[in-house]
Amino acid sequence: MIDPLWLMFIGMIVVLGGILLLRLHPFLALILGALIVGSLTGPAALERYANQKEMTVKEKTALVASSVGERVAQGFGRTCAKIGILIAMASIIGKFLLESGAAERIVRSLLKLLGEKRAPGAFLGSGFLLGMPVFFDTVFYLMIPLGKAMGIRVGRNYGLFIMAIVAGATMTHSLVPPTPGPLFVAGELSVNIGLMIIGGIVVGFFTVSAGYLYALWANRKWPIPVRDTADTSIADIKSMTEKDDATLPPFWLSILPIVLPILLIAGGTFFDSWAKTQSPITTTPWWRSIAVLIDNVGNPNVALTISAAIALLTFAWRNRDQKSKTRFSEGVLRTNGGKNITAFIQNALSSGGLIILITSAGGAFGGILQQTGIGYRIQELATSYHIAVLPLAFCVTAIVRTAQGSATVAMITAVGILGGLAGSGQMGFHPLYLALVIGCGSKLIPWMNDSGFWVICKMSGMTEGETLKTCSIMMTLMGIVGLLVIMILAHLFPLV
Repeated sequence: MIDPLWLMFIGMIVVLGGILLLRLHPFLALILGALIVGSLTGPAALERYANQKEMTVKEKTALVASSVGERVAQGFGRTCAKIGILIAMASIIGKFLLESGAAERIVRSLLKLLGEKRAPGAFLGSGFLLGMPVFFDTVFYLMIPLGKAMGIRVGRNYGLFIMAIVAGATMTHSLVPPTPGPLFVAGELSVNIGLMIIGGIVVGFFTVSAGYLYALWANRKWPIPVRDTADTSIADIKSMTEKDDATLPPFWLSILPIVLPILLIAGGTFFDSWAKTQSPITTTPWWRSIAVLIDNVGNPNVALTISAAIALLTFAWRNRDQKSKTRFSEGVLRTNGGKNITAFIQNALSSGGLIILITSAGGAFGGILQQTGIGYRIQELATSYHIAVLPLAFCVTAIVRTAQGSATVAMITAVGILGGLAGSGQMGFHPLYLALVIGCGSKLIPWMNDSGFWVICKMSGMTEGETLKTCSIMMTLMGIVGLLVIMILAHLFPLV
């Protein structure tokens, strides 16, 4: 039987080599890696995996007898079932927050509330909020024009505004569902999504604070001016600052699609925990009806669907025809100015579908790696060499992130390697902390092989060197601070 460490090494070479050297799409590289590792995994390893998972004799026999293609497809399907609807709805929410002007209203409202002196804090908070349902690249695309406008208005601190946006959005991208990385990790480690949201926000507060302190120092040491970029000139930015607020939706409606799913999911989690202590009441029919309702709306799939509907209706309302309001034309919902809601939904689902494919392929790859027994093997090494689980998970994720650039792929790969530890019952703390530390490990080290690096660099007008010594170092520092905070929390509040 081939040592699981060799199988992991082969799989990582196939995936990383395919992406970096052969320029394969991540979906193809992950599926190829899963097929190759699965082909090299022998029946003995599958039997041991089945025993660790406490499968029945029938399930074990079926697993050993199944082909590698079947095992890869099963892993793909399991992952897609967990996160497919969530990612699709998150994509719709993000698209219509942008198109309706709701996201811009959120940013402007925070700026108005806090004032220009506290503008960096407003960008930090806006990035943190928008990074929950909206992917990091999209958040940056949204906020960079406002960062440039504020830089022109106050005449200084442009680099601080950029780093504040990055610090806020990048941490929720890796710590707080429904973004794909933390969503996938929580599902693989059987961590309640509501608990993952709460834990991600708590850890995110500490990491973002550390990132902001570094941004303040870096801004004084390396001041960065506002520059023309390929997509925006300084003259265009000045005209954008004069845009009428009356064209934007109200703040409460703008922020509702972001806050509502968090409240519903977290509320469902708290209600379920509280209900367990109310056994005499829970037997009554009216209580069961309430419990079913809360359980349904607190389900992440339903909560995100409700929020997607609100974001869509907000767009339709703000862009309605003044005479006929919203109307159906030729079977397709259209709004004033010829804006086609169906086309926007298709664009959102196209981008979301690509994320679903990559994430599900990563789930298949991770599932195949777990079948090799890699979790048990790493656990043996951790015991033999006294390596703590949390630093081990952090380092594995950081190595994968640095090698191939994608934080999401790094998280998917790491949880595939270490997922077996969550169910071993020997960690001494809740799997939530393992999920969070994987998210923090994915912050190290963003450089030229990361698409997000180039988004920040080119959209902001910073040079490559400026981006490395500001945003890249800041994100690395935030990841390390996150590891320290999580280790302290796991020691003080193990939750087991």
